[in-house]
Amino acid sequence: MEFRYFEDLHAGEVFQLGTYHVTQDAIIAFAQEFDPQYFHTDPEAAKRSVFGGVVASGWHTCGIYMRLLVEGLLRNTSVMASPGIEDIRWPIPVRPDDILTARLTILETAPSRSRPDRGKVKHFGELINHKEQLVMSLRVTNILGRRPAGAAD
Repeated sequence: MEFRYFEDLHAGEVFQLGTYHVTQDAIIAFAQEFDPQYFHTDPEAAKRSVFGGVVASGWHTCGIYMRLLVEGLLRNTSVMASPGIEDIRWPIPVRPDDILTARLTILETAPSRSRPDRGKVKHFGELINHKEQLVMSLRVTNILGRRPAGAAD
């Protein structure tokens, strides 16, 4: 993928960011450290939960999306930072052996009014499992650097 600056991203563009295979071991390891609720860490107890088995923490799901976002787009951009996420939804849980696919749609772009070397890019991100079910969505703003004078278009 070619390197992209703020000016290279446009509302309506859609990026396929890649896939990730979720394992039960990864779900449990993440949860033991960061979200130690029984339905994330204990397969036997999780069978008696409302989920009927182990499910990934929503924060683990966010981490998976972030990895795919970096590998699928951000590492080839002039990204500088993110002031935050406006909205995160987890409509259904992520389960062991799910294969997740990430997709990003650019919602809007706007040059910074106070800093001419950068602009804001808002996007809608989705994680979809191998059954074509939406497992996570979020709206994010990223700050990207503008193309420096003399850089190739």
